[in-house]
Amino acid sequence: MESILIVDDDVNLCKVLKEELIEVGYEADYVNNGLAAFGYLRQNRTDLILLDLKMPGMDGFDVLKELKAKKIELKVIVLTAYADVKSAIDSAKLGASDFISKPYDFDELLITIRKVLQRDT
Repeated sequence: MESILIVDDDVNLCKVLKEELIEVGYEADYVNNGLAAFGYLRQNRTDLILLDLKMPGMDGFDVLKELKAKKIELKVIVLTAYADVKSAIDSAKLGASDFISKPYDFDELLITIRKVLQRDT
């Protein structure tokens, strides 16, 4: 079973998204900031990260930079309310696999998750 980590400071979104993902057959968990994501990754296997860009402290761009610096090869989908072309391009340059705007449509998100998980790393 594939595992997805949600990294977002919106606790309610995390809870809802976790339940939606579990209902369709994924293992899912969440943390509420970038620093906690690295603590989680040290302890748990994860196939994909759903990453918010705007978070207090270590934001999504910092997380992407740190993953790249540490050579941690994980698939990442940026899921943000602050969607613009520059953010999408900057995210891709830092290794994000895809970029989705909030509020998200779960069916579209699911298609993107499946597509990203099927790609070779």
